[in-house]
Amino acid sequence: MDIKELALNEHYKWQGKIEVVSRTPVKNKEQLSVAYTPGVAQPCLEINKDYNKSFELTRRWNTVAVVTDGTAVLGLGDIGPEAGMPVMEGKCVLFKEFADVDAFPICIRSKDVDEIVRTVYLISGGFGGINLEDIAAPRCFEIERKLKEICDIPVFHDDQHGTAIVVGAALINALKCAGKSIDKVKCVINGAGSAGIAIAQHLMKLGAKNIIMADRFGIICEGMAELSPVHAEMSKITNRDKLMGTLADAMKGADVFVGVSAPGVVSKDMIASMAEKSIVFPMANPVPEIYPEDAVEAGAYIVGTGRSDFQNQINNVLAFPGIFRGALDVRASDINDAMKLATSEAIASLVSDKELCPEYIIPPAFDERIGKAVAAAVAKAAIESKVARKK
Repeated sequence: MDIKELALNEHYKWQGKIEVVSRTPVKNKEQLSVAYTPGVAQPCLEINKDYNKSFELTRRWNTVAVVTDGTAVLGLGDIGPEAGMPVMEGKCVLFKEFADVDAFPICIRSKDVDEIVRTVYLISGGFGGINLEDIAAPRCFEIERKLKEICDIPVFHDDQHGTAIVVGAALINALKCAGKSIDKVKCVINGAGSAGIAIAQHLMKLGAKNIIMADRFGIICEGMAELSPVHAEMSKITNRDKLMGTLADAMKGADVFVGVSAPGVVSKDMIASMAEKSIVFPMANPVPEIYPEDAVEAGAYIVGTGRSDFQNQINNVLAFPGIFRGALDVRASDINDAMKLATSEAIASLVSDKELCPEYIIPPAFDERIGKAVAAAVAKAAIESKVARKK
C-alpha cells in the first residue's frame, strides 16, 4: 500500500482529523448553571461592557480560522471548498500539535473577493487570528490586503508569507555557510505566483538587492506589455538591469535559485552555469524543479527542497504555528514585517555555527525548540513594533 492509499484509508477511519473537546464538566445542575444559563449571562455582560474581555472570558484568545475558497489546494488547483477540507483539517492539526493553537477550517463557497472578505470579517469576532490558505493568486493578495485593513486581529496568508519566511531562514544560513553576503548575491526566483512574490519581497527586506523573477513565459522585466498589475509592480523593484530572456538566461552567474514553480524545469546545465558555491532551493512538490542529487552533481553547493525525504527541508510548519502562538500570546492586532523578519532570524539561529554545513542549514520540522523560539521572537517583535495589546 502506497502513501496515497494509506492516507485515503485512514481518512475513512478518522472521518475528520479534528474535534471539539469541552474544557469544563457539565455533570450536574450546578455545573450546567455555571457553564450555561443562568450563570453565563455574567461573562456576556462583561464582554458587552468591554470588548477586550472576549479574549479573557472565552477561548477566542487561542483560536484561529483557517480560511479557504478551495481554488489553489495543495498543488491540486481549483477543486472547491469541500474538497479542500481535508487539507484545512490537516492545517488545524498542525496548529494544535506544533503550537497548541485551536484552529477551525472555514471553507467558503465563493470566488468573489468582496464576498469572501465580508464573510471572514463578519465571523472574525469569534477568533483571535485568521490564516488564509490555498486561495489562488492574484485574488489572494487583494483578500489579505482588504482583511488587514478592516480586521483588528492578525491576518496571515501562509502560502505567501510562511513560505517566504522559511526560505529566508534557510537562505540566511546557506549564505553564511557559503561565505556570501545577501546584499551582494544574484538571486533568481522561478514562479511568480503568491509564494514567489512574497519570497522576493521578504528577501529584499532581509537585504537582497539583486533579484530576478521568472515565470513560464521567461524573465519578468519592467515595461513588458503582458504583465499583470501585481507583476508590473514587482518588475519595478526586481531585475533592475532589465535582463530579458528565459530562465536559463537568468540563472547564468546566479548565486541563488529559488523554485516555486513546476517539476523538472531546471537542467543540470542551468545549475552548472551558476556562480561558485551556488545555493539551490527547488521547492516544487512533490517533484522539484531539479532533484537534489542532480543539482549537486551539476555543481550546486547547497540544496534544499520542500520534501521531507531530502536534506534541508524548507517547510512552512517551521513558521506558522509559532507565529500565531506568539501573536496570540500578546494579543497582536497584526502580523507585520518586523514579526516575519524576526521569525526568519529565530529559525536560522537554531542551527549553531558548529552544526552549520551544506547538508544542515535549517532545523527539521520536529525540532522541539522551533515553536517556542519563533513564538518568543514574534511576541518580542510585536511588542517592539507596537501591535501587541498585551505584554
